Amino acid sequence: MTNNPMPRSCDIFCNVIDNYGDIGVSWRLARQLANEFGLDVRLFVDDLQSFAKLCLEADAALDVQNRRGVEVRLWSENFPEASPASLVIDAFGCALPESYLAAMAQQDLKPVWINLEYLSAEAWVEGCHKLPSPRPPLTRYFFFPGFTRKTGGLLLERDLLARRDAFLSDPVQQRAFWQSAGMQMPAADTLKISLFSYENDALPGLFDVWADGEQPVLCLVPEGRILPQVRQYFGDDAIYSRGNLQVRVLPFVEQERYDELLWACDINFVRGEDSCVRAQWAGKPFVWQIYPQQDKVHWEKLQAFLDVYSAKSSPEARAALQQLWQLWNGGAGQAAHAWQAFDNRCDELNLLAKVWARELSANNLALNLLDFSQEIGTMRAFKIDGQ
Repeated sequence: MTNNPMPRSCDIFCNVIDNYGDIGVSWRLARQLANEFGLDVRLFVDDLQSFAKLCLEADAALDVQNRRGVEVRLWSENFPEASPASLVIDAFGCALPESYLAAMAQQDLKPVWINLEYLSAEAWVEGCHKLPSPRPPLTRYFFFPGFTRKTGGLLLERDLLARRDAFLSDPVQQRAFWQSAGMQMPAADTLKISLFSYENDALPGLFDVWADGEQPVLCLVPEGRILPQVRQYFGDDAIYSRGNLQVRVLPFVEQERYDELLWACDINFVRGEDSCVRAQWAGKPFVWQIYPQQDKVHWEKLQAFLDVYSAKSSPEARAALQQLWQLWNGGAGQAAHAWQAFDNRCDELNLLAKVWARELSANNLALNLLDFSQEIGTMRAFKIDGQ
């Protein structure tokens, strides 16, 4: 049988549709394949301005640049000639350039073509994972991230959990983080919350609860779509402070710094796919605002994840998660009641988050993707040798 080693090159195509989720996942995957597995990786992205937000040394004016071991190229309407890589990934179903597809079809040894799908905990995902979609003479394969061994798993850098644990056990690193954010390390009795969110009607009510509560709350808000609501809540005040609530706005942070923010906080409010996954690796209680869809199917996706995530928790903890997550995603409920139930179960939710992260870590998306690529290559080689 023909020997089929791991692919040595990979092209990732990313169409930035909205926010930073698409490019965030694509950029993480590109770096991991290049730096941990030694692949020659090219990342084709149609919005370099968004990319430059995640990679501070990037130059949005350069059509071709090498950043952190990855060749980053502008995906323009007039796509230049490019020899296809042995592994081709279109992120989230983006349509590859016609000229590139034609070049793939002309290869004697066809590239392994994978459509990296959106993350979902819905049951049907397991049945669709790795399914082929023939497009003669090519075949495209669906690859679904997920939370079970019958899915592709989640993106996890080789040293992430070790770096997280080192940060959490080292007051020096923690003080350095807070100083870099322009603050002193908060007092031990301060509840530290990160809040990365889309626009949210539940925000004023939650701010009221934190402001009127007995515990000091420091809420860190990275720059984003929620900022106009934050400003409206505090009015003309130059300092965002009311009662026991203090809000600090952070400049847009690159991905590595965002991980530290999640580790430094006690509770994390996250949005979309990429920050949700990073919150799970942080091993802290979190609240997920799923990307809203007009046909309301996002409610099914949200509930599917809640059911999987809270399966081993007590009925009280499951109910607390359900109430606050529903409120935060535009459902019915009272902020004071939902927050109190969640806060009362924080010790159990802390343990749940730690156990969940440890269990998930055995299912690495990048490694699974490469293993699957080798499987496809071996299967093709077997067919050729058997002719």
